[in-house]
Amino acid sequence: MEHALKRTKACPKCGSTNVFWASGLPQLWSLWECRECGYHGTLILEDSKLAAKLRKEWKKKLQERNLDNC
Repeated sequence: MEHALKRTKACPKCGSTNVFWASGLPQLWSLWECRECGYHGTLILEDSKLAAKLRKEWKKKLQERNLDNC
């Protein structure tokens, strides 16, 4: 089971696992898209520990931005 978790795909920007292949033009077949932060790129994470760390930092940044906007 642990092996399967390590192979989970995650966004390199926010750590979300809500990533998918970008659709549309054939030239985009090698691009990933994140539904959480809008990331578009060829890089994708498969390290669940790193993804969890990025996710924690991303949520912290979002909370700080929300506090600044109040």
